[in-house]
Amino acid sequence: MEERRSARVGTVSGLALLAGGTAVAAVAGGTHSFFATALLGLLALGMGHALLTEIQRQARRRGPGGWAAHDTVNTALLACWAVGALSVTVLAVTPIAVRAVGVLLTLGYAVSCAYFVRERRRTITSPVTEAAAVPTD
Repeated sequence: MEERRSARVGTVSGLALLAGGTAVAAVAGGTHSFFATALLGLLALGMGHALLTEIQRQARRRGPGGWAAHDTVNTALLACWAVGALSVTVLAVTPIAVRAVGVLLTLGYAVSCAYFVRERRRTITSPVTEAAAVPTD
């Protein structure tokens, strides 16, 4: 089957920012009701799942050339979001709930970055199997 996935940068980075922003909004919004906080938390979890799925799609795509500039940009952006979340965590002026979410986001972004690099390298180095290379009609 022909590979239809193309390398994209904005999708991974956008999903990472949306998941993180939603998680921070869930705890830093001020006078949210329990329902609003729970709904924003669930939305953040859903965005996190979408981010994981997109990281897998981007890392497992096949194509000529191996590691591309898009892969470097995706890795660098995920690392930058981890550093940004860490900087929010260490600020003493932020509330404790926001700092806790910052720690979780730092870990999540760092693990996502490492996972993307590992999966991409594994995909590049693994040989294409005949079953994947030959379409079955």
